[in-house]
Amino acid sequence: MSRFFTAPSSAHLNRRGFLAATGALTLATTLSACGGDDTSGGTSAKPVGQADIDKAMKTPTELTFWTWVPNIDKEVALFEAKYPAIKIKVVNAGQGTPQYTKLRTALKAGSGAPDMVQIEYQAIPTFTITNSLLDLRPYGASALKSTFVDWTWSQVSGSKGEVWAIPQDTGPMGMLYRQDIFDEHGIDVPKTWDEFAAAARKLHKADPDVYLTNLAANQAAAWHGLLWQANAKPYLMSGKSDITISVDDTISRMVGEYWGTLAKEGVIGVEPDFTDSWYAGLNKGKYATWLTAAWGPVFLSGSAKSTAGKWRAAPLPQWDAAKPSSGNWGGSTTAVIRSTKNPVAAAMFAQFLNTDPASAKMFATEQFFFPATKALLADATFVGQESPFYGGQKVNQVFADIGPTVNTTFQWPPFLDQAATDWTETVGKSLADKSDTVRALGTWQSRLTTYAKKQGFTVYTT
Repeated sequence: MSRFFTAPSSAHLNRRGFLAATGALTLATTLSACGGDDTSGGTSAKPVGQADIDKAMKTPTELTFWTWVPNIDKEVALFEAKYPAIKIKVVNAGQGTPQYTKLRTALKAGSGAPDMVQIEYQAIPTFTITNSLLDLRPYGASALKSTFVDWTWSQVSGSKGEVWAIPQDTGPMGMLYRQDIFDEHGIDVPKTWDEFAAAARKLHKADPDVYLTNLAANQAAAWHGLLWQANAKPYLMSGKSDITISVDDTISRMVGEYWGTLAKEGVIGVEPDFTDSWYAGLNKGKYATWLTAAWGPVFLSGSAKSTAGKWRAAPLPQWDAAKPSSGNWGGSTTAVIRSTKNPVAAAMFAQFLNTDPASAKMFATEQFFFPATKALLADATFVGQESPFYGGQKVNQVFADIGPTVNTTFQWPPFLDQAATDWTETVGKSLADKSDTVRALGTWQSRLTTYAKKQGFTVYTT
């Protein structure tokens, strides 16, 4: 069986919502503690000279790296082989939220924080707002911009050009679908959301036990990905204390009305995902598509083995077929903690881990991460793999082609945990209850606005 991507670090990070949910933050205290507008991360804009880099990389040093990536010792060994004076202590401090909670505790205590840390794209603002991450520009990171898919570089970049982390893997969204069910009911692969809605009604009318898809009422991550695809701008930060919250604007209402209508009509499923019932539904043909990310194909092949050979992959249906667009769901980076006593070695590790060709390819072939580097996404040995589970289709190529259509301007708030919780209790609940999703968007907007103001933010709306 050919091997292609799923992301244990990213896929599994978001299976039950945002594992990037960052726990409770007393942001009012955080904002006042930050003071001023110091976005430098404690580093000078002056580049570190090559002589200083060479010296640091030959000086015996031990660095601590927090990550939940399985078997990452293999990639670390490549770095240690190139720089034998540097030893990396790998620590699994928890996956997503548990790690972030421990990290904040260590940062607050002023001791116990790692030198480098795995951090998801959506969690970066939570740590930049507290000046916890090192700006990697002085260590040559800016030169890596063209190495990575454009939208990933936007996700790790600050408003003043800072480079807060190095991209590791991604989750551009697409659609996995049951070719056999489509053929049985004469359904063409929908190219637009209008075609998707028509297919959902047609399929469920023909077979009330089958739904075109399931939009999980507990999955804020997928909803954000769909907003992203629609070119929504739910959160826009300006400085450290100003934020525009727009989860109830025109685009958000378009998305909300679309999915809320299908949920009310009962032609799509809305059950929680990654549950026994949901897995059973995929195996029994209850759902004819899964709107997922690039980590989804291998995940599905392991979770719905009885359906092998029946699935195919395609881009998401489009709001405007003339302007292909997608969102992202999942993905991680490597960041350096500002308090490290060895910033040069730590920064060089973060860069090597994710740009060295052998290391990057190992992530794709050992951990099955979907790549963030343009070179690997153009590598015929990667994109050309054929998967029997998908009828021999080159699924990596499908998602590699989707990646460049992910909008580069999407931003995350520094209180994503609250946004996810409030979404589940408002918009998600409206889907589950088959009530007014557009009205629920207004409630979500109100709750988030109130929360942000209480935490010391100046909030704007559109």
